Amino acid sequence: MTTEAKNVLQPQPLLDRSDVRVKHAEGLGGTVSAFVERVRSGDLGSLPVIVGLVIIWTVFTSLNPVFLSADNLVNLLFDCSTTGVIALGIVCVLMVGQIDLSVGSMSGFASALLGMLWVNQGWPLLVAIVVALLVGGLIGAVYALLFNRLGMPSFVATLAGLLAILGLQLYVLGNSGSINLPYGSTMVDFGQMLVMPAIVSHLLALAPGAVILLTGLRTRTRRQAVNLSAPSVASLLVRVVAITVLLEVVVAYLNHGRGVPLMFGLFLALAVAMDYALKRTRWGRSMNAVGGNREAARRAGINVNMIFTSAFVLCASLASLGGVLTAARLASASQQAGTGDVNLNAIAAAVIGGTSLFGGRGSAYSAVLGIIVIQSIASGLTLLNLSSSLRFMITGAVLAIAVIVDSIARQSRVSHGRS
Repeated sequence: MTTEAKNVLQPQPLLDRSDVRVKHAEGLGGTVSAFVERVRSGDLGSLPVIVGLVIIWTVFTSLNPVFLSADNLVNLLFDCSTTGVIALGIVCVLMVGQIDLSVGSMSGFASALLGMLWVNQGWPLLVAIVVALLVGGLIGAVYALLFNRLGMPSFVATLAGLLAILGLQLYVLGNSGSINLPYGSTMVDFGQMLVMPAIVSHLLALAPGAVILLTGLRTRTRRQAVNLSAPSVASLLVRVVAITVLLEVVVAYLNHGRGVPLMFGLFLALAVAMDYALKRTRWGRSMNAVGGNREAARRAGINVNMIFTSAFVLCASLASLGGVLTAARLASASQQAGTGDVNLNAIAAAVIGGTSLFGGRGSAYSAVLGIIVIQSIASGLTLLNLSSSLRFMITGAVLAIAVIVDSIARQSRVSHGRS
């Protein structure tokens, strides 16, 4: 077994990039030093997108104070949920260094299929949703087959799929071109109105801090057991308190409006589940390994074809779910669903949030941050009554900056690793 392959097998998620240089850092000072060292080595994490989000919100709020009103932020979260779910799937394929250009068409087809089965054919709603998700997974499996068996580049396979699935969408909708979902149904209420009870949202805001505290203490114990650097309990508590207070303030502010949307809660739940899978499971480590070096992963005994298959299937399935949520949000399935800038926004959200186009690096939370950036731009420009052309130009510029930052950070990590 080569040295490169052996490196893939190492339990890297339990280690920190600063371990080589910072062995005995303790307390808040050590935590800050480790963070600075990671930034210097090119591991920027979510820092650029958070800074960008602060700038965007500051600019739009100064131009129109309504931007940060509770009701506008609630609407923004509703809008984030649909494309955000699709962006989670894009994170999966980007992690293994591939792409899916058909997610927009897949979401539109799923919404059309839902409308046809539920409204026109009278199927139970839950059954119609499950069928739409299964069809998405099947299409993802076809992409994986074309890639694994025939060597067809994912760019070409999914581009062909984009056209074919768009044709299926038009065929399912028929001459009418649209199917209206029944107003007052649970589905439409979920996409447009339903929010969490205030007490539930406040309790859920406590969950991230509790999870960070428990996992932080566990990781600290394990790192100390093997004589690695570990943050102090005090620094961990400061982090937990800061995150908890921030989330509780945000939830309280949103509850002054309509409240936290249930659909956004579903989006966050999917992001948390995917983040756990990517960071804490063997499948997640394999995803990182395949994206980082496919040949080394294969020599290390990883079923590379199965990893690619799982990425394509997950991406198409989440695109279908995004289409279902879009139908609920718009109360209809139409020929326009999934077209326009859906593909752009889904891919841009993943990349802007920090997922690398080069594979091997990313997280589910990058989709959350990225889609909030994109929807913030759209919401701010709408409030200013500016042309949608500006939204495309600004989003394109932000995407270009994100890719440039990713490329520079990647070069910095390579040069820092050699030094």
